[in-house]
Amino acid sequence: MARRCELTGKGPMTGNNVSHAKNRTRRRFLPNLNDVTLQSESLGRGFKLRISAAALRSVDHRGGLDAFLAKAKDTELSDNALKIKKDIAKAAVVSA
Repeated sequence: MARRCELTGKGPMTGNNVSHAKNRTRRRFLPNLNDVTLQSESLGRGFKLRISAAALRSVDHRGGLDAFLAKAKDTELSDNALKIKKDIAKAAVVSA
């Protein structure tokens, strides 16, 4: 399983561990990923996603999964999230 957020595209970054003696060794900074189930209001069901803690706060701030995906860029979303976004858009057209 890739260490990448399905909604924001955040992935591992690299840097250095720096000791007191200023010795530098390479390290990886991993995103804080969580397995969550987010509810879609327009589809009326939940979706299991692996997203970062920052993305979870952004989803809450924007008013839910539907609102977040409506504004999200397609390049940042995973294949699974893109499918959900298209299903939500299709449901919005049918109900309107």
